[in-house]
Amino acid sequence: MSSLYLFDTVQTQLGPLTIVVDRSGALTELFTSDATAKLSSHQAYRQDPKAVEEPRRQLEEYARGVRREFTLELAPLGSSFQKAVWEQLMLIPYGETRTYGQLATILGKPNGSRAVGRANATNPIGIVVPCHRLIGHNGDLTGYAGGLPLKRKLLELEGFLKPMRFDICDSN
Repeated sequence: MSSLYLFDTVQTQLGPLTIVVDRSGALTELFTSDATAKLSSHQAYRQDPKAVEEPRRQLEEYARGVRREFTLELAPLGSSFQKAVWEQLMLIPYGETRTYGQLATILGKPNGSRAVGRANATNPIGIVVPCHRLIGHNGDLTGYAGGLPLKRKLLELEGFLKPMRFDICDSN
């Protein structure tokens, strides 16, 4: 029997999020865009708003700043190393960051920051598995699958970064 994944796209304060769950309701993928057309073209995916009600609720709460932790069953597909990286990401507290090098050291691979970066980049359920909490060794925001503006927005939401404000000065 082939796998069937259920999905729906929701509008949040972070923008559109396409939530994908397996038959048991475990979160398998989260797109930081409207992926309806892409997923609808595959037989393994079926749009079902009811199937994603709980992840939707928790993501909307997070986007509004009223949820700091997710209590969802997760089922991301990946290698054992990728899953080890993603598990460590889950241990980074809300509002805090780590560097790729710090995470590599925690995993017993002190020279493995690039490998951690690759695993981080393949995280299929960003936001919930908070890959946005990894930054460069010098504090710079580095690559993010959802784009650096979204990474900045997530870190602002969590209070790690101050919101960017552009004041328009009237010179008259």
